[in-house]
Amino acid sequence: MPKENSYSQIWKITYPIIIGYLAQNIVYVVDTAFLGRVSEVALGAGGLAGLYYIAIFMLGMGFGTGSQIMMARRHGQGDTTSIGKILDHSWYFLMAFAVVVFLILKYATPFFFDIALSSGGVNAASMEYLDYRAFGIFFAFINVAFRAFFVGIGKTQVLIWSTVVMAVVNIALDYALIFGNWGFPEMGIGGAALASVISEGFAMLYFAWYALSKGEENQITFRQQYNFLQLPKVDFAAMKNLLKISIPVMFQNFISLGGWFLFYLIIEGMGERPLAISNIVRSIYLILMIPAIAFYSATYTLVSNTMGRDESHEIKPLLKRIIGLGFLFSLVLSIIISLIPEYVVEIYTNDANLLLETIPTLRVVTVALLLIPFSMVMFAAVAGTGNTIESLVLEVTTVLIYLSCTYYFARVLSWPVEQVWYTELIYLIILGTLSVVFFKTWNWRRAKV
Repeated sequence: MPKENSYSQIWKITYPIIIGYLAQNIVYVVDTAFLGRVSEVALGAGGLAGLYYIAIFMLGMGFGTGSQIMMARRHGQGDTTSIGKILDHSWYFLMAFAVVVFLILKYATPFFFDIALSSGGVNAASMEYLDYRAFGIFFAFINVAFRAFFVGIGKTQVLIWSTVVMAVVNIALDYALIFGNWGFPEMGIGGAALASVISEGFAMLYFAWYALSKGEENQITFRQQYNFLQLPKVDFAAMKNLLKISIPVMFQNFISLGGWFLFYLIIEGMGERPLAISNIVRSIYLILMIPAIAFYSATYTLVSNTMGRDESHEIKPLLKRIIGLGFLFSLVLSIIISLIPEYVVEIYTNDANLLLETIPTLRVVTVALLLIPFSMVMFAAVAGTGNTIESLVLEVTTVLIYLSCTYYFARVLSWPVEQVWYTELIYLIILGTLSVVFFKTWNWRRAKV
């Protein structure tokens, strides 16, 4: 077993991602808890608009994942100079793309929401949120490239403090701006959005400071070692190669989160109470998913790095180790939540009826949690080998089945919201199965990165 793929190395790369995701999701919990005390409409709109923003943001995140795969491959090959070039070209693309996303959020989204949302109150509150949140996309995309670089080279510890900085700033400003504390204006849902924008700016400043002042060796910073921020002329051949790997992952991420957004649109058509229940459960689910999703994120780097060392025969045992560690975390969390569901839901609402109606849906996701380590790690491995077009096909197929089932359960059968959430189980089972079929039937070693 290569040292790079040992349990200790897997954990060394993954645990900072877990802590980073934890801090990030604490922000989502606080946002949801605060907005739940503003109004049920604010709670529903905050979740819906936030998910819409994330779905579009995941296009940029997908590009970052593609560049992470490439940087991890070069790191496995020992080619440090190319890593800096990939990072610089990632920023070129992401900043241009940020302008496009900003314009979509500010000027195209109102027309879409007028058509898609049935509640006028939810529509107005959602647009108030996005009017502020759109400005954060520039900071967010810069952070995407930084994150891809540090995860790609296996230096994930920086994610801990960058996310802690973001979380502390966000929570403090949530308290100040949502409710008008400490002399700040009372902005409600708009305050939650503005707090997120400012916190992303602080995270960007931390990443920049760390990259320019710290390094792997004494006297040498990350910038000097990997030769980035050189602002070279655009190398169109390098950009083409980067886009070839990244664009399928961009659409894969967008379709995945877009599918979840469409799921919430279907739920929104069931009424404001089912939407509020789903937003509470989503927030809890995101917390519970943190360890499994961290292993999922690390899988891209570990698989690509292993391929870069020309050790493709080590992929299968590597995946078994990652899945085993991820499942252990998920099992413990699932048991804990199953024993005390009411105490968890109380964090989000003081409405006794809403609390009781939320628990059945929460029980569904505790089962889904057990499927995530296998399905998501296997799926990440498909893209980690460089077969990003194939991973896109798998995602599209799974999401189409997922949304078809959601519509059928909610609109045709008129099932209660907890039964509509059975589609989460369907999604994970199909995705995991298709990923296994890929590795058994496809010549996955031939992909060039």
